[in-house]
Amino acid sequence: MIRNLLSILILLFYASLNAQQLEKSLLWKISGKGLEKASYLFGTIHATCDASLDENVKMAMKNTSQLYLEIDIDDPSMQSSMMAQINMKDNTKVSDLVSKKDFVIVDKFIQVNVGVPLQTLNTVKPFFISAMLLPKLLDCPMQSIEEELIKISTAQNEETFGLETIEQQIEIFDAIPYKDQVEELVKMAKDNMQKDKEEFQQLLEIYKSKDINAMLENTENELYSKFDNELLTNRNQNWIPIIQKIVTSKATFIGVGAAHLAGENGVIKLLRKQGYKVEAVK
Repeated sequence: MIRNLLSILILLFYASLNAQQLEKSLLWKISGKGLEKASYLFGTIHATCDASLDENVKMAMKNTSQLYLEIDIDDPSMQSSMMAQINMKDNTKVSDLVSKKDFVIVDKFIQVNVGVPLQTLNTVKPFFISAMLLPKLLDCPMQSIEEELIKISTAQNEETFGLETIEQQIEIFDAIPYKDQVEELVKMAKDNMQKDKEEFQQLLEIYKSKDINAMLENTENELYSKFDNELLTNRNQNWIPIIQKIVTSKATFIGVGAAHLAGENGVIKLLRKQGYKVEAVK
């Protein structure tokens, strides 16, 4: 479960307004520019109550030869790599960043929802602590669409790869000051996640509607909009040369958070600018 937590935080906190609307579809076919076989781009949501895949997605998986996700969550070394970077730098502690009163509030909140005292997590980066609370946003056992895709890929004797490494994903959040991260955690504790639960439920409903434009508009967050270049735009741009290389060599199924698809700097339009035909599969 922990291997998907960073990705869902990125999806939840990214803020952007999409100028030109794209069709309502999570699955997009990539062709043209001399490609011998089509590849597919699919928008995922990293935590959900229902990770079942529709027939179009299953058929696209059948017609491709390898799976690329944001990161290779099936890599056995990933969790150890994540744990190696879990603590704040310079011996910074959560207790250094909040008032004593707020520390007590967050401590009680963490004990109830995570099962350990905040003192145990005092040196942990606040966004990691927030990530531990993600299952609490759902009124059901947490499921993963990425894991469902991996199951199909494994059954087809295909390999799974990542567009970036876990270290690169952690660097994204390291760009956000610890003080800002912990303030979000305090807000979460003070309203017992009510706002976060409401926003996440709304996000799930939009995802079900396949409206990738609304995904961007709905995930607006005052803090993280300041870091939208790091959280989304730069990553999308970094992925394009990787995607170009992999779709040229082999028919590929690419699954990334749905918030990465739409927008002028979304993966769909960036690929179109490179000369590819990217069309919705309905």
